[in-house]
Amino acid sequence: MNYVIVYWSRYGNGKKVVDYLAGKLNEKKGEVKIFKTDEADPTAMPEADLYVFSAPTEAFNVQKNMRKFMKKLEGMEENKYGIINTHSMERNCLHKMEALLAKKKMVKVTGVDFKVGKDANAGNGLVEGWEAKVDEFVEKL
Repeated sequence: MNYVIVYWSRYGNGKKVVDYLAGKLNEKKGEVKIFKTDEADPTAMPEADLYVFSAPTEAFNVQKNMRKFMKKLEGMEENKYGIINTHSMERNCLHKMEALLAKKKMVKVTGVDFKVGKDANAGNGLVEGWEAKVDEFVEKL
């Protein structure tokens, strides 16, 4: 399978997740292309069997670069996708990402969120056990 991952990451947590995800997809003999939001053209996305979008929650919304990217997507009708959200609060923005992609008539396969923050396990990053959540996400793709 061919995968295209588009992400935005401020502190590196999202990048860490998509890099780990790409490694797992490669292990399954998938071909993976990774782009930051400013490296891909939302009006001419590369062909893929499945697209993955990853962004943090900022100011109670999907991070603005990803939000703008998703709003500009063209020609993505009936394409399958998975979504990833990193956030420090109790509420994630998966539903907002899903709403943006539903307007593009894309088909959701799965989504996963990762809490980040300051605690004994996480320091200022991902909460312990995040790799297992990515592994579960891969199995649903």
